[in-house]
Amino acid sequence: MEEVISKMPQGVEIIRDMPQEFLLFGVSAALVLIAGFYCLIMTYNLIRALIGLEILTKSVTLFIILAGHATGRTGLAQALAITLIVIEVVVIAVAVGIVLCVYKHIKSIDARLLRNIRG
Repeated sequence: MEEVISKMPQGVEIIRDMPQEFLLFGVSAALVLIAGFYCLIMTYNLIRALIGLEILTKSVTLFIILAGHATGRTGLAQALAITLIVIEVVVIAVAVGIVLCVYKHIKSIDARLLRNIRG
């Protein structure tokens, strides 16, 4: 079912004739990526922007797992995905702290009002 069409210098095999589920998983990850970008770009609400960032990083995690499965290096992909999840949690925690400080200072979470903040 799977045919190896070439070997890369590191010994990674590229597979042709991928299963239908593999293609569906890739398209789903791409749709989640698009949804994350849309949510991040189209809002002025800082909480919604953080949710968009979270969705965006989840799609990157899906792509890492997909790439690991495609190349046959699932262990490396799992390690990278876990590392990305840990970094993502730290970034979101710091961002929520910044949003809380902004709300405490200007009593709003609208990103358009951040241009007028002074010291």
